[in-house]
Amino acid sequence: MAARGTTGSFRPVDAAALADHVTGRVCARPGRVRVLLDGPPPSAPRELADDVAQRVRLRGRAAVVVDAGDYLRPASVRLELGHTDPDMFLDGWVDEDALRREVLGPAGADGSGMVLPRLWDADRDRSYRDRPQPIGPDGVVLLAGSRLLGRGLACELAVHLRMAAAALARHLPGDDHWMLQAFARYEDERDPIGSADVLVMADHPDRRALRDRDGGPR
Repeated sequence: MAARGTTGSFRPVDAAALADHVTGRVCARPGRVRVLLDGPPPSAPRELADDVAQRVRLRGRAAVVVDAGDYLRPASVRLELGHTDPDMFLDGWVDEDALRREVLGPAGADGSGMVLPRLWDADRDRSYRDRPQPIGPDGVVLLAGSRLLGRGLACELAVHLRMAAAALARHLPGDDHWMLQAFARYEDERDPIGSADVLVMADHPDRRALRDRDGGPR
């Protein structure tokens, strides 16, 4: 049975064609552009963000990639209920307020244009102490990670790399299977499919399928 919201026309794409497509959507917009690239780790949203950023720069526009994994809350907060609590993983790990304050707000049309690429080193549990980077009047910010959509994070383009539950279970390492419950809740409760401007079926990394639309709710 098809997942909710996946009706419509899909076309096959490889990694390069997908990056080209997202780049085209980004560069068709004037001014600053904020892009959310959302998907579970095996779908490689960060790799897509890096590929798109490279193409955007070749077109003469500034591009900054921000990994949501560099905006996690401190361990004392994030791991308060343990290292494998699916509810905290879904709603308590990513510092959404910091992303709004340091990334998405400054990258908006009326923002300062100074974007902080990294905030928190989760491995060392301390600040990275990075300096904000200017993106200019038509720069692009690509925020890559998982569990990002349906949360009111401002963007001009939302991309969701979807993996069905069975595919995600195959590709996630066994030690990470505790995350499966959180990803199932995320799909049911946050409706990332309905929030996506570009939906990519990513069960098979080498045989993806893309469905595009002109926009919609985040």
